[in-house]
Amino acid sequence: MKLTLYQVDAFTNKLFGGNPAAVVPLEKWIDDELMQQLAMENNLAETVFFVPREDEFYIRWFTPVLEINLCGHATLASSYVLYNFLGYNKPAIIFNSKSGKLVVEKKGDSLLMDFPSWKPEKADVYPDNLQEALGVKEIVAVYKYRDLLVELNTEEDVKNAKPDFTALKNMGEKVIITAPGKKHDFVSRFFAPVAGVDEDPVTGSAHSQLIPFWSEKLNKSVMQAKQLSQRGGEIHCEQKGERVVMGGECVFYMKGEFVV
Repeated sequence: MKLTLYQVDAFTNKLFGGNPAAVVPLEKWIDDELMQQLAMENNLAETVFFVPREDEFYIRWFTPVLEINLCGHATLASSYVLYNFLGYNKPAIIFNSKSGKLVVEKKGDSLLMDFPSWKPEKADVYPDNLQEALGVKEIVAVYKYRDLLVELNTEEDVKNAKPDFTALKNMGEKVIITAPGKKHDFVSRFFAPVAGVDEDPVTGSAHSQLIPFWSEKLNKSVMQAKQLSQRGGEIHCEQKGERVVMGGECVFYMKGEFVV
């Protein structure tokens, strides 16, 4: 069996920026074990698979070690592949996923994703060694939805955090750190060693939690965010009731073929 792979850098307008995703279009589902093995072999934060069904698509995302329930950058990359390589020409793409329907619209060079809004709530209980594991001087507050969201004081605190990935993995939690930005409304980093990804370059699912958090805190519905990983990424953010919108660009890196 031969499968085509597209590697795309998402949430960036320059090659080697943003977050790389491996996109594998399918005509029908292959075995879960094979999808996981392909993701492990690719060794990227996400390998994404999608299957057409009538006018919509079903989508699934795999890290090198497990399947996850939502991934923004790989959904953005999948939309880019559909529009630029697979002849899709409608104004919007509907993906069905473990997190419900996800709609992606093309606006010029940007793609806008309609995602669930996951507002985190204040966490009274969290790991005692969280501050030490993150390598930060001070924690303002801790919140939780799918992941732990840790509020820090400044952009420099986020940038200078020196996480202990072994300690974070032992906690069994994925962790977002965030603070107000200097040139952006907010900045963040995302650590997921428990999912086989020490630090994710740009994370859409984290922004499903960050957007409602900062929208309420800043009393703004439209914001600009930056993820402060080594590769870095820019995210256009909007809070729209029970949904959020994330926008960004993509850059094509390569096309290849699996023989399995």
